[in-house]
Amino acid sequence: MPENGETAPLLGENVPNLARDTDFHGQAAANRVRRTATIRAITYGVLTTVFVVALLCMLLLWDKMSGAIGGLPKDPHKAALIVLQNSPVIDGHIDLPILVRARYANNVSAVDLEKPFEGHVDIPRLREGKVGGFFWSVYVDCPGEEEGEDFLNATWRVRDTLEQIDVAKLLIDKYSDTFSLALGANDVKTAISRGKIASLLGVEGGHQLGNSIQVLRQYHALGVRYVTLTHICHNAFADSCGFQPGIKPRWGGLSDFGYALIDEMNRIGMLVDLSHTSDDTAKQALKYSKAPVIWSHSSARAVHDVPRNVPDDVLELVGLGPNKTDAVVMVNFAPFFVAEPGKADVKAVADHIDHIAKIAGKKHVGIGSDFDGIGDTPVGLEDVSKYPDLVAELYSRGWNSFDLAGLTGGNLLRVMNGVERVAWELQRLHTPPVMARYEKRTDL
Repeated sequence: MPENGETAPLLGENVPNLARDTDFHGQAAANRVRRTATIRAITYGVLTTVFVVALLCMLLLWDKMSGAIGGLPKDPHKAALIVLQNSPVIDGHIDLPILVRARYANNVSAVDLEKPFEGHVDIPRLREGKVGGFFWSVYVDCPGEEEGEDFLNATWRVRDTLEQIDVAKLLIDKYSDTFSLALGANDVKTAISRGKIASLLGVEGGHQLGNSIQVLRQYHALGVRYVTLTHICHNAFADSCGFQPGIKPRWGGLSDFGYALIDEMNRIGMLVDLSHTSDDTAKQALKYSKAPVIWSHSSARAVHDVPRNVPDDVLELVGLGPNKTDAVVMVNFAPFFVAEPGKADVKAVADHIDHIAKIAGKKHVGIGSDFDGIGDTPVGLEDVSKYPDLVAELYSRGWNSFDLAGLTGGNLLRVMNGVERVAWELQRLHTPPVMARYEKRTDL
């Protein structure tokens, strides 16, 4: 019998006598250790099960999940669609307005973009091609000899440009459920986030300025956000590269008036576009501009040797490092600029993109198709619905999702942001408007 006089059955076996048993703390501690070990085992088991289930889900759903986390499926077309879903194409140059001028005498009421439309562009194909935005080129052609040797004779080019701006803006408004006029990088992002196609305006040639920086400012007020310094003709501001085989320089690059033009473009936030310019014009503009520049629709001369393409010694001036200027070269699809006759296809266009990326870097290449401004197209890039095939081709060559997102529009948006920052800073410093005038004018 226990010393306290109580019988063992009353307390039960292994039940501590709290009045006498002095080792109950050790037993309690042992019990806590056992409980803790049990809880840990259960927790680890649950976590392991959750991890395995999550891993299996990721493997099973990888094609859908990978685009959101930087990886892409193996299938190039599926990969392209994922890239374009998140980073749709922003094309640097589409000539729809000049097609409307040529075929419909600028009568936008006769134009129906909601069903198959002649040329390379309509709303169904834009949607199929995953287009998030493009520059509507408000182009009119070079005036020819009637302008005179010093570019002084009236040619109606300013009037015609205003009509093309009107055509573009009327079509944007007519299809406002699809298009949204964009005046800057934030407008582009907002339009895309709302499922619309950001619509920017670009003037394709200094001959459309009427030798006047005041006209430049008024184009900007109307919504124009780039001016190509030249088309295939020289003008009062700069030398053109002409067409094959090129033309004799007039100014040796930029004229003094051309430097003044760039000053004002930098101040107001107008993109300097170097497509169509001579090599000397491009080099001088790159070195002089305070803001990043673009080539809205140009390819690589090292891949196909025509004057309209950008040579390597110019591409080497492009970049983010010392003695370089930020820029984006937006590759043109015109077969004549892409390859020898009969050889222009999606792979050949990809070769130009690869080469520009090799020389200038993948942060400095984009897409500027020239659709509706070219009579023929590369095989596999017949219209705006085919952009995914170009992205798929580059993916098959090793381009990753981030580089492809830059190509399709991110690089252009970076350059636009840079141009806008420079303009904001110049205006913050109260930089006065440029009042330079063309020295050969006699009316002022």
